[in-house]
Amino acid sequence: MSLDATSVCIVDADGALVRELKVASEPEAIGSALRETGCPYKRVGLETGPLCQWLYGGLRAQGLPAICVDARQMKASLSAMRNKTDKHDARGIAQMMRVGLFRAVHVKSRESHELRLLLTNRSLLRRKCLDIENEIRGTLKVFGLKVGRVTKLTFDRRVRELVDGDTRLNAAFAPMLRARAVLFEEFNHLHRLVLDAVRHDETCRRFLTVPGVGPITALAFKTPVEVPERFAKSKTVGAHFGLTPRRFSSGQID
Repeated sequence: MSLDATSVCIVDADGALVRELKVASEPEAIGSALRETGCPYKRVGLETGPLCQWLYGGLRAQGLPAICVDARQMKASLSAMRNKTDKHDARGIAQMMRVGLFRAVHVKSRESHELRLLLTNRSLLRRKCLDIENEIRGTLKVFGLKVGRVTKLTFDRRVRELVDGDTRLNAAFAPMLRARAVLFEEFNHLHRLVLDAVRHDETCRRFLTVPGVGPITALAFKTPVEVPERFAKSKTVGAHFGLTPRRFSSGQID
């Protein structure tokens, strides 16, 4: 799959080629191409990637048995091919789907992706606010001006006090402070949306009963796991987050 086009290969139960074509990377276009053969499908495999969640949901909604497979495993299996093209990759994937040589990957729901988006966008705005603050602090030191210990709410006032009376410094820092104020306002808006989402989620509210777990950690843990039954052991959950047993047991799950 690419952003514009997807190579499709259809094989029968014996591995014989039924049809090959390239269609637009749209659920409707892929589903239409598959239905044109008039054949029933046992598996419809697609690799993990930026479009897989959208295409997977669209194909499932059309009644097709879509399965999202691990792209890294497929890449390792197809690496021995002499002429590696999208067309040949589609052939190889079709044959591996036919014989069952694939690892199915859990596709998260749209709701989980939307909640995760709140967290990532909130984190991005927070980092940009900190970048601007650190830049202002560092630049002011050149002129012997020290911001010192301030809160998020008093940072702006403290900087304006330091540059007050200096026309050039005031002109240079005023745009930075305005940009920070906008970012900080939008960060607070996303933060309120996160808190509201946690407040209305039963699983997150249960996480909050654990000492040291706040709303951000609760939602950050819940959205990737989504279906806990797919993890056979608790250690597997820790590995999913890149945690060693020692870090997991000590509560370092941020």
